[in-house]
Amino acid sequence: MAAISLQGICKRYRDHTAVHHLDLEVQAGEFMVLVGPSGCGKSTTLRMIAGLEDITQGRLLIGGKDVTHAEPHERDIAMVFQSYALYPHMTVQMNMAFGLLRTSKLARAEIDARVHDAAERLRITELLGRRPNELSGGQRQRVAIGRALVRQPKVFLFDEPLSNLDAKLRTHMRGELEWLHAELGITIVYVTHDQVEAMTLGTRIAVMDGGRLQQVGAPMDIYREPATRFVASFIGSPEMNFLSPPVDPAAQAWLAQQYGDGASRHGVVLGLRPEEIGLVPDDGRAVVPPLHWNGTVQRIERLGADAYAQIQVGNSSVLVRTLGDTALEAGHVTRLTADAQRLRVFDAQGDSVLAVRA
Repeated sequence: MAAISLQGICKRYRDHTAVHHLDLEVQAGEFMVLVGPSGCGKSTTLRMIAGLEDITQGRLLIGGKDVTHAEPHERDIAMVFQSYALYPHMTVQMNMAFGLLRTSKLARAEIDARVHDAAERLRITELLGRRPNELSGGQRQRVAIGRALVRQPKVFLFDEPLSNLDAKLRTHMRGELEWLHAELGITIVYVTHDQVEAMTLGTRIAVMDGGRLQQVGAPMDIYREPATRFVASFIGSPEMNFLSPPVDPAAQAWLAQQYGDGASRHGVVLGLRPEEIGLVPDDGRAVVPPLHWNGTVQRIERLGADAYAQIQVGNSSVLVRTLGDTALEAGHVTRLTADAQRLRVFDAQGDSVLAVRA
């Protein structure tokens, strides 16, 4: 395993910059996930690490060695693609061995030993004699991973490897990848647009948008303390709610006291996740906290132990996580209250966090 250092990396095409001055350190043995919407530059970044795209500007180091302009085979990396890229006419064993047979000087016995070891780790030994068209999607993905494993590279690169699988199989394969990383302690850079994959797999995640790095950190750190409104909305499922500050004078005074005068003005947006909002019936008996909004329940989605209430607050639709057997029904009038410890204050005109709790 090896560390990876991206220093001021840029990728420019004739009339388009795909990646802007990217600085990112991937530690040896880390599972780093690059996540963001389509076109954000994450796959281009991965391809530059692999040597499949030229680097326009900046330096790339793998294991402390400058490989900015090195050929792919000189970087000691292995890449697993979305399409699996298996040879249909070869058996699983030959698919896994073929790269080493072509490019290494290893004896055939050593190559066979590596194939069988990887097959055992991935629990596909019984598939070695089959061809790709005889395998399920999950089995093909394991073969593609096994083909990378036999090379014993310093770094593994994954480009949206689970996007072709159904939801149940994706969940299963996430567990397989997590186990593999824990078992081998390998350095992984993993690209996905699926923030659930990012949250569940990554040691750290790097959120990208518009070719720029928005935030890097442990999944729950980014979930709890997003650096920008974009990160707040992209990370988390369901996504964060954004509300205007209440116009009630008591709420305005409370916000000013807790976060400064800027947080009580209309130039800010307040961010709260569905589980950070409480519901108080508008029955005239409950104690109303300073920070609250009035709303009308539009619908309830019951998921067993939990339920999600969609509530109309002014012109905004707010999603609130509550108990599955909540007595709320469509048409009920309620009050929303905020978990003050988790409240985020964003600049309404820009994208950044404006204030932190005093």
